[in-house]
Amino acid sequence: MLTPTISSADLHTIVPELFVCAAAFALLMLDLFISQQRRGLTHFLAILILVAAVVLTLRDDMASTQVFAFSDMFVRDIASDVLKLAMYAVAALVFVYAKPYLQDRDLFKGEFYALVLFALLGMMLMVSAASLVTLYLGLELLALSSYGLVAMDRDNEVASEAAMKYFILGSLASGLLLYGMSMIYGATGSLTLAEIHSVAAGGPNGMLMFGVVFLLVGIAFKFGAAPFHMWVPDVYQGAPTAVTLFLGSVPKLAAFGMAYRLLESGVGPVDGDWRMMLAWLSALSLVIGNLVALVQTNFKRLLAYSTISHVGFLFMGLAQADNIGYGAALFYAISYSVMAAAAFAAVILLSRRGFEADKVADFRGLWQRSPMHALLVLFIMASLAGVPPFLGFWAKLEVIKAALAGGLTWLALLAVLCAVIGAFYYLRVIRAMFFEEPEGQGPQLHGDSHLRVVFAVNASALLVLGIFAEPLMYWCEKAFPV
Repeated sequence: MLTPTISSADLHTIVPELFVCAAAFALLMLDLFISQQRRGLTHFLAILILVAAVVLTLRDDMASTQVFAFSDMFVRDIASDVLKLAMYAVAALVFVYAKPYLQDRDLFKGEFYALVLFALLGMMLMVSAASLVTLYLGLELLALSSYGLVAMDRDNEVASEAAMKYFILGSLASGLLLYGMSMIYGATGSLTLAEIHSVAAGGPNGMLMFGVVFLLVGIAFKFGAAPFHMWVPDVYQGAPTAVTLFLGSVPKLAAFGMAYRLLESGVGPVDGDWRMMLAWLSALSLVIGNLVALVQTNFKRLLAYSTISHVGFLFMGLAQADNIGYGAALFYAISYSVMAAAAFAAVILLSRRGFEADKVADFRGLWQRSPMHALLVLFIMASLAGVPPFLGFWAKLEVIKAALAGGLTWLALLAVLCAVIGAFYYLRVIRAMFFEEPEGQGPQLHGDSHLRVVFAVNASALLVLGIFAEPLMYWCEKAFPV
């Protein structure tokens, strides 16, 4: 039996992952010796870790070709680098937004930062997976860290209930995904995605397609796509908003990476069979997400169903099953992560100790209280609705174009119709801010200056990136060269 060897080239390829892993453990240990009064040091070090990870990811510029390591179990390419950089940026936003929220609720602990970093490590492994083993390892690391984050407010019954639901349904989805992987291993005799791709090129067989169905179920659950969306509204509403902000943004990038690796790098040659499955998942997500969001009064549940509808748009790009579609879906995933971070940050901006601004009615009269912040929230809602020239418009346009290029005209028309329907519930928030009288004293802004500044930059970026979207589109297209 041959003993696998680890070369220096392997270690060089995985340097960012090794650093984040070591730094997360170090931060967790260091936090034991930091008093509660100096907990800001943990916050600063966590952001510093993300900055260092950016430097390490870009140390050799972006990989122009695929570089494999650890016996073809790990791959580095432009797609993985772009996804990792986006994850670092959105995770940094999460840390800045989360600090004042956690401080107000006596949840400002080092465990939050350590769990987010471990979840980030899992996501980094997912987007660079070249083997089913590596992908599942990263997925479980992300899942276990997410369960802990949702349950971190142990005295909150709603949060504990949400964590239990998430754990049970997440375990079920992981089991289904693992079962699908076992079927694919049985059909191909390999766990390496490249070898699975080669065997699949010989034509589909019953066991292989049986495994692909279960893979799609696992992917749909991790995205929160209908009809596997039952966990999304309850978890988004029940978890602390700082945790919801994280769950609603960064993992969507990892889910895209997982879908690309499994569907294209793995079973890409049988795309004629799974493309239509994705298309119908997209259609269900668009319809269910938008229609149910219309009747929501809780802002976090509204954003949860909005997430389901946005996953429908993202699946349109994946259903194209070529590099044009993957580039459009990557652009959508990055755009939505930035928009989602800003949307949940709006809840934190209006929340304070003893009060959670998680209802649409809590935004009433924001225009009279703070015109600038009302305008910033308007930017966020307009971008989520897909109003030009905001970033969300170009993201929707790219995936609709990909669907039309792939012959999915019916899906593109359905997406346009659902986008019009979706605009209604975003307009409800705008109406509450500008045209409805506040109850009592009206909305009060959080006093944290860092929160306000970063929120202003985040919301303004949706307009700036919409006007100057070409550089981001370029990198997304370069990640999947035609």
